[in-house]
Order: sequence, then C-alpha cells, then structure tokens
Amino acid sequence: MNVKALIVALCLPLPALAQGFAGLGTDAEEFAQPAPATVLQFPADHGAHPAFRIEWWYLTANLTGPDGTPYGLQWTLFRSALAPHDGQGWQTPQLWMGHAAVTTPKAHFVAERLARGGIGQAGVQAAPFSAWIDDWAMEGQDLERLRLTASGRDFAYDVGLDATGPLVLHGQNGYSVKSAAGQASHYYSQPFFQVSGNLTLPDGTIPVTGRAWLDREWSSQPLAQDQTGWDWFSLSFDSGDKLMGFVLRGTKDFTAATWIAADGSATALPDGAFVAVPLARRAVAGREVPVEWRVRLAERGVDVTVQALNPEAWMATSVPYWEGPVRIFGSHAGLGYLEMTGYDD
Repeated sequence: MNVKALIVALCLPLPALAQGFAGLGTDAEEFAQPAPATVLQFPADHGAHPAFRIEWWYLTANLTGPDGTPYGLQWTLFRSALAPHDGQGWQTPQLWMGHAAVTTPKAHFVAERLARGGIGQAGVQAAPFSAWIDDWAMEGQDLERLRLTASGRDFAYDVGLDATGPLVLHGQNGYSVKSAAGQASHYYSQPFFQVSGNLTLPDGTIPVTGRAWLDREWSSQPLAQDQTGWDWFSLSFDSGDKLMGFVLRGTKDFTAATWIAADGSATALPDGAFVAVPLARRAVAGREVPVEWRVRLAERGVDVTVQALNPEAWMATSVPYWEGPVRIFGSHAGLGYLEMTGYDD
C-alpha cells in the first residue's frame, strides 16, 4: 500500500485533506479508475499511467555491512496529476516527488525532491526502464537488473539490484481492494531483489549486501473518505516465504494480505485474515507511534513480533510518516519494512 500516495496531498485544496488520509478519499471521477478485468501488461506497466491521479515506484531494502551492522534503504518516486492527461513542457499537469532515506540502528537520514513533469526533471519510461528525479535514478533493463542512486545532505547510496524471482500481483491479478466500499488500486511487486553496493554516511563509505522489495501501484481514489491512515508490512522470512499485509484504519478497519511462497507463487488473503496489533508505542517527532507489533496470519501459522530497528525512523517530508526496517521474531524469523501513516497528530 504504502505512503507512496502522499504526493497527492500537494495537489489538493485544504478542505479536501479531511476526506481520507492525505486527501486520497476525495472523488476522482474525471480520472481513470482501476478495473478488476484489467490485465497488467509488462514491461508497459512499469511505466507511468498519466490518466490516473496517483502512482509510485517504491523500493525498500534490508542491508548488512561487513561488520554485521544492519541498515535500511528507501527510494521512492511519486507521480501525481492535477488533470487526467499528460502535456508538453510547463503545460503538463503531472507533478513528481522523490523520497530517499537510510536507516541505521542509531540514525535516520532523509531527503526529498520535488519536480514538475514535462521539462525532463523527473519521469519514468518503461523500456529500457528508467525512473528519475534530478540526479536520483533507478535504471536498468526491465525490472530484472537495476542500478539505484540517491543522495542527501548527510548520506548517499549507489547499489545494484538483481531479481531472483518473479513479479507478484496482489489482490485479484493485480487489482487490490482497499475498502469495503470498493476503493482499489492496481498493485504488483518485485520482492526478490538481491542487493550489493555502497552506502555513504558521515563516517565514510560502507559496502553492503542484502535484499530489496519494489512496489508498484497506481490509482485515482485508493481510500474511502473515513480512512485516516495505514500500517503496511513487507516481511521476508528466513524460510524464503514472504508476506505483504496492510491495515487501513477507518470507522471499521480494512485489511488485505498476500502470501508469497519462496518459489514466487502468490495467494491473496481477504479482509480479516491478516491481523496486526500494536505491542509498544514510542514518542517520535512529537507523535505516539507503534514501534513493535504482533502480526498473525493464522492460515499460514504466522504469529510473530515485528520490531523497529530504529524507532526514530520518522520521514520529516512534506507530508510526514514513519518508515523503517524491522526485525521479525516468533513462529517465523526474518527482516522486513514497516510503513505507518496518519500518526501526525
């Protein structure tokens, strides 16, 4: 699910922001709408969908340095449209935003970029694949092998990504329902990247290896008006199996999940199957944020504790949220990423 959708908040008038988190519950009748019958097409769908209001390319990675120190990495490109079409130069209604972050056990580094479409400052092309904003880039041949770069005031990274498994479609063949009222998105992932490269932090350059998870999603009204935020988990277990699950918080919470076997076969789970309950909260940037969770998926025997590597992983961006690496203990062990939105009061 992810906060990938937050860029739309920059495009909406203030009264609209009450209609679903970051305004994502506002009506979008003039924009294209996700449809259950849509068949995703690759590599075309790796590119942009300007007829839809909101879209993102979102990568998180769990990494390890030579001394065993764990790190987290985030790279995100958001596209948001003021109107359901594209255009040339300054006439384009397409806006872009990038987020980059590196998390260590003791620090969290964040940077943000904003851009207008149509002038070459930011964009995405499907094949050969290239997504960029200024000098940040994710580039390669299809989504099989990529190079990822970004930098901020106190950090930079340059890593390579190699896919070792298939793309995974969430929901009904990539049609992912987000509410009982039927709001939805088109959503798929590449959760099988192996990573190697370098982080540059204030103390120097660190070679790292690990694994990464790329999410792709687009929609026009992905939330119901009463949904105030979400908690999204991407969990990679030592067994090779993986779990994506989210809780959308509203008048009545809505959940969905995908169980991804080690061979890449995926099973969509309905509302209520995935359960995530906060175990511990912490004051982060003036907010009370859950930093430890109990996550259960009964039909797969999952009953785990999910714990933040660094509870201070607050994204102090245009619309703030929490995003950081997590460790997994219990019936399954492993690593993953957690994103939490709507904790800004």
